[in-house]
Formats: sequence, C-alpha cells, structure tokens
Amino acid sequence: MFDTIVIATDGSASVRRAVSVAVDLAERFDASVHALYVIDAGDVETAPDRLRDEMRDALTERGEEALAEVEAATDREVTVAVREGRPAAEISNYAREVDADAVAMGTRGRHGENRFLIGSVAERVVRTCPVPVLTVRQLEAGTTDSLLSDEAA
Repeated sequence: MFDTIVIATDGSASVRRAVSVAVDLAERFDASVHALYVIDAGDVETAPDRLRDEMRDALTERGEEALAEVEAATDREVTVAVREGRPAAEISNYAREVDADAVAMGTRGRHGENRFLIGSVAERVVRTCPVPVLTVRQLEAGTTDSLLSDEAA
C-alpha cells in the first residue's frame, strides 16, 4: 500500500512525533523513506541583501540537522533532500517527483504558534498535494502516545 513515504521536516520539536509515526508506518509497510527540508524562500527574501547568503547558509545548516534527526530515527536508508522555495509547493512537487504514496508532516512547525487550524504549510499541503497527507499533531505535555507503543501494533 505504501512503497514511498516522504517526511517533510522543519526540525521543530512539533515535527518529531510526525517523524516517529512516519518511520513506524514505513517499517510496517517496508516502504522507502524520503526526508525533505524546505528553505522558505520568503525567509531569505525578507532578509536584508547583505545578510541573504548568511541566512540561506544558516537555514541550509538547520535543514541538514533536521534531516539527520530523521535519519537517526530509523535503521532504514533515508533519501534526504534540501529544497528552496515555497514550502507547500516544494513538498507537493517533491512528492510528485519521487512518486510518493504519502507525505507525513507535523501540524505545527517553526511558525506554528502564530497559525490557526493545522498550520498554514500543512493546510496548503493537504489541499494541494496529489497524494495522501498524514498530519500528526504534537501531543500536549504528559500525554501518552499510544500510536507508537508496541501494544498498538
């Protein structure tokens, strides 16, 4: 059912549960895992001209760290990619390029505290992505994650 799963990550704490759920799903279906980090072109473009290269480099470094976290979450081989552009569009485009069966992502990322509903990027991906999108919300402190327990298998 699932041969290729794309995990969209921004490295935020709220995406860690989405990574765990997606990796579990990939292991259950023996699916290949792709991890994608998108440098938000809007963040780079709004920086002063003299700082844009530094901003891009810092965001690229953050992306590499976020992708390394996905790789560390599984023993499976993970194909990683860093893209630059509008996050929702890049996630949907990447899913098409790799012929993904599903995209997994958190509902709140770096900008989550300022967003309504499930977050603007997640909401746009849900509306525009050509494949099913698994959105995983961050649990509140002290809540047990029954989705990831062995008993849930």
